[in-house]
Amino acid sequence: MTNTDFSTLPLSPALLDNLASLNFTRMTPIQAQGLPLVLAGKDVIAQASTGSGKTLAFGLGLLMRLNTQHNRVQAMVLCPTRELADQVARELRKLARTMQNVKLVALCGGSPTSAQTATLQFGAHIVVGTPGRILKHLQQETLTLDALNTLVLDEADRMLDMGFAEDIQKVVAFAPKERQTLLFSATYPTEINELSRGLQNQPASISVADEQNGGNIVELLFEVTPEQRKTALSTLLAHYAPASAVVFCNTKRACQEVADHLNSQGFAALALNGDLEQRERDQVLVRFANGSANILVATDVAARGLDIHELEAVINYEVTQDPQVHVHRIGRTGRAGHQGLALSLYSAKEAYRVNMIEEYQRTPMAHGDLSSLDAAALPRSPDMVTLNIAGGRKTKIRAGDILGALTRDAGINGEQVGKIDITDMQSYVAIHKDVARQALKHLQQGKIKGRSVRVSRLG
Repeated sequence: MTNTDFSTLPLSPALLDNLASLNFTRMTPIQAQGLPLVLAGKDVIAQASTGSGKTLAFGLGLLMRLNTQHNRVQAMVLCPTRELADQVARELRKLARTMQNVKLVALCGGSPTSAQTATLQFGAHIVVGTPGRILKHLQQETLTLDALNTLVLDEADRMLDMGFAEDIQKVVAFAPKERQTLLFSATYPTEINELSRGLQNQPASISVADEQNGGNIVELLFEVTPEQRKTALSTLLAHYAPASAVVFCNTKRACQEVADHLNSQGFAALALNGDLEQRERDQVLVRFANGSANILVATDVAARGLDIHELEAVINYEVTQDPQVHVHRIGRTGRAGHQGLALSLYSAKEAYRVNMIEEYQRTPMAHGDLSSLDAAALPRSPDMVTLNIAGGRKTKIRAGDILGALTRDAGINGEQVGKIDITDMQSYVAIHKDVARQALKHLQQGKIKGRSVRVSRLG
C-alpha cells in the first residue's frame, strides 16, 4: 500500500511544518498520484474533480520551485472564472505562509486594470488569473513571463467550454518553451488531448475523478413526462427540504425558467448563468453561500469552479448527455464525510442517457417514486437575509467593523450575524431573518467606522 504521508515527499521543512499546522497529514488520491510527478518536474495531465485537493497538488510543486530572491514571475495559474482564481489564490497564500516574501498577484476581470498594473510594478513571484485579463497585461507589457518555470491550467475543460482556447494559446506564446506545464480537468473531452499536445512535453496522465463519488451519496432517479418536470422538481425540493441545493439545467434559458417557477411556488431560488454581470454574479454566490437563498439553479458552465461547502443536495432537472459531467455534478454533494443526496429527473426519451451514466458508473441507479413523496409540504424558507453595504476594502471597511456596528451599537446577538463577505467596493452580511429589519434600520441610520453608508437588502 502506498504511503500517503506528506512527510515522505521531498518538501522543504517550512512547507511540511505549515502542512502540519493546517492538519494536512495524508494525501488525497490526486495528491498521492500527482505530487511525486509534479515535484520531479514532469508535465502532468490530470482528471480531477473540484474538491479533490488538486490546488495543493500543483501548489506545493510550484512553491518548491520558487526562488524568492528573484523578484520575477516564476509560476502562473490560469483559471476559467474570477471565483476559482480567487479561491486558488487564497489556497496558495495559505500554503506559502511559512515561506519568506512570497508575492502573489491575482489578475481577473471585474477589477480595474490600472490597479493591477500598479501592483505588478512591485514585482510578483506567482500570478493567478483568467486568460483574458492576463493576456491584456502581457500585450500591454505590464506583465512578463521570461522567468516562468511552472504553468498550470486549472479547470481546463471549462476554459475550453467558455471559448478561451485562443487566448490560452496567445498567453502561452509569451512563456518560455522550457517550463513545466500542469493541466487539470474535471472531464476529459478530445479537445483536452489537443490542448495538451500543443502545450506539454510527454505528460504523465493520471485520473482520480470518479473517486469523488463514494458511499456518502444517495442517488435516485425519477421518470417524468416533459409536462410534469417543473412540478416534480417542486415536489422533490418540498419533500426533501435540503438546506442547500444546486439544480442543474442544460441551457441558460431553462435555468431562468426553472428559477422563476420555483420562486413563484414560494422557494428561494437564484439563477446562475454566463449572462450575468460580475456584480450580479457576486451577489448570487454570496446569497447562496451565506444561506439567504437555499437553491441555486445553474448550468454546468456557470457552476464549475465554485467553492460550495456542505452542499446537501444536487438535483438534475435535466440529465446531461455526458456521463463524466453527471459524475462531476453529483460529486459536489456528500463531501467531507457528510451525507449527500443526488436526484435526477428524466423522460422516456432521455432513458438512453441514464443507460450511458449507469454503464460509466458500472452500477445501476435506484428509481424513486414521486407519488410516495409529500407534494403538499411547504417550501423551506432560508433562515438568513443578506444586507449589502456600499463600501469595502478600498474604503477600509473590515468584517470587525460591521460586526461591531451590529452587536455593540445595534444590540443584535452575535449568533444572529452570519457570514460577512467584503470585496473592494461592496460588503455583504448575512443576518437572521428575525432581526433583519432591525439590522437594516440601524445600519441605514447609524454609521460604520464613523461614516454613514448606503445599506440595502438583497432579494
